[in-house]
Amino acid sequence: MIKRPRFFYGWVIVGLAVVGMTLTYGIRHSFSVFFPSILREFGWSRGSTALVLSLNLLTYGFIAPVAGSLADRWKPRRVVLIGVTILGLATASCAFANELWHFYLLFGILVPLGIACSGWPILAPALANWFSKGRGLAMGIGQIGGGLSFIYGMYAEFAISTVGWRHAYFVLAGTLVTFLLPLYLFFFHYRPGDRHPGAHGSVEQSTNKTTAQDATTTNHFPPQDWTLGQAMRTRQLWLLVLSYFLYWGIGCYLVLAHQVKFAEDVGYSSTFAASIFALFGIFVIVGQLSAGISDWLSREIAVTLASTLSITALFALVSVKDTSQPWLLYVYAICFGYGGGLYSPTITAAAADIFHGRYFGGIAGLILTGMGIGGAVGPWLGGYIYDISGSYVSAFVLSMVCLGIAALAVWIGAPRKAAKLRARAKGTPM
Repeated sequence: MIKRPRFFYGWVIVGLAVVGMTLTYGIRHSFSVFFPSILREFGWSRGSTALVLSLNLLTYGFIAPVAGSLADRWKPRRVVLIGVTILGLATASCAFANELWHFYLLFGILVPLGIACSGWPILAPALANWFSKGRGLAMGIGQIGGGLSFIYGMYAEFAISTVGWRHAYFVLAGTLVTFLLPLYLFFFHYRPGDRHPGAHGSVEQSTNKTTAQDATTTNHFPPQDWTLGQAMRTRQLWLLVLSYFLYWGIGCYLVLAHQVKFAEDVGYSSTFAASIFALFGIFVIVGQLSAGISDWLSREIAVTLASTLSITALFALVSVKDTSQPWLLYVYAICFGYGGGLYSPTITAAAADIFHGRYFGGIAGLILTGMGIGGAVGPWLGGYIYDISGSYVSAFVLSMVCLGIAALAVWIGAPRKAAKLRARAKGTPM
């Protein structure tokens, strides 16, 4: 029997994930706050300007599995420190952009390179390494930073209103480097074994060798060390990739890239529009905190709840015609935020139920590739539909359809049957 320490260090990793997610993804999610200022200064079309975010998400999606695999095989702490440095430099450089291609290069390619090497592609497998019991809860709490990254838009809005949009990029870069570099340098440990033996935590967390009895009672199973190639030969992995592609890539990012401008078009001030964005972020956090319900309901039911709430939110959004019914925007922010917050950690936990092992970093990164490819389409498509129709309604309806299909893909992938898949894989050469 292994003695449990008084304090389990895995919760420090959860705290680091919160801070890391806030500061890294806060830079990406501030794009919709910078979007109106950039449009006013340069007069570019909405479609071509929104393509900056599309390129950001596409690049991130392709780099995520590479970053995850690099952490599996190299030095994870060095990967995250390099990622923060790249992200800080690229963000600061956006202050000097004068041509659209400058934004494509800096925000579209270099920023997501930094995010992938310092964000969720590294943090998600780290949490999976530290937690087996209550994995959905740990993932949910760790992803609180994803919700805070949307609230971070208010910080960006304040910086823009105070020093202008160019200098605001210096503010975001300086905040990132000042706080995150030392935290990662001194406190980040990718695996329990990376720290001294006394901090390995509980049996299932420190050894990754949960007993058969524990696996039966907690709905988590003895690790099968899937390689990325083996996982890619299963339909379950590709259904999870498809779900992320549809839910966040198109269903969410199409809307998020344009929501501030949509509210301004209706007649609301930029400050009010940014506050709706912040309210969305608050309820992303609420959704993430409740992600533990997927541990006892099922991953499928939790995803269905998330999709239903997000579709309801978009019904409210397309019903906004003027400034006489601001409560519709509140309904949108609350439901869309909660749904998105619940969805992401649930999908990551579902993937870990099936594929967790020594190579989970690359597998988790590939799932994010689905989001990245969808994100390459979503923001640009929303702007393109507006440019040709003068309205966002058709784009938002398309998002509703994608959200519904995303939930269906998870039901077909059936993470609830993870035990059978792992047993079959363990007994069958792959």
